[in-house]
Amino acid sequence: MLSERLTGLYPDLPGNLVLPAGVHVMNPYRSEEVREIVGMFFRKYYHDAYGRIPLFGINPGRFGAGITGINFTDPVRLEKECGIRNSFAKKQELSSVFIYDLIDAYGGVVQFFSKFILSAVCPLGFVKDGRNLNYYESRTLQSGVDGFITRFLQAYLEIIGRPSTMICLGEGKNYRYLAALNEKLGLAREIIPLPHPRWVMQYRYPLRSVYIQEYLIVLENLSNHFKSLRYM
Repeated sequence: MLSERLTGLYPDLPGNLVLPAGVHVMNPYRSEEVREIVGMFFRKYYHDAYGRIPLFGINPGRFGAGITGINFTDPVRLEKECGIRNSFAKKQELSSVFIYDLIDAYGGVVQFFSKFILSAVCPLGFVKDGRNLNYYESRTLQSGVDGFITRFLQAYLEIIGRPSTMICLGEGKNYRYLAALNEKLGLAREIIPLPHPRWVMQYRYPLRSVYIQEYLIVLENLSNHFKSLRYM
């Protein structure tokens, strides 16, 4: 089952990466509660024999996946939308708010997660001076995690069925990095970039419904080809 293969991947994430001075790694999978919740989430939405189309963000943030272990899912959405109770402080993450508004517009969590999976180019998050740090914001950091990201993406895409199309959340540096890696490794036939949820919520908030519609057009088009993803 896909759920079992996914659950086996995350506990193996290293927490001993060589990082620049002042940068700290967020590895929520060290927590027993996080591992239990991630397992519950996977069994609830991925306990079948189908692959999924991935949506790759940047890396976990300290109010979302950096706490819950589930990409673009803060403790509020985890409990209210996914029905998984948790003891985490109920803080919201802007990206999670956008993504779950999108999921609701798509038809709800069951419909969405039956075809798609939320992920990140780098599955571990980083913090510097009390704020989120994207993997590409420091050349030293990016160089330090290049090999880790490569190994993770290759293993992850194999687990979810090697889909021919990937969605990249972020049309700038995240997309350029993933596209360059794809050019080198042939991870997928196509990468579709979309505006990052955080950017929409921070800089285009009054137009968020327009961006949700942009997302929906892409998702619905890919959904038409979902039946070809059965792989187990």
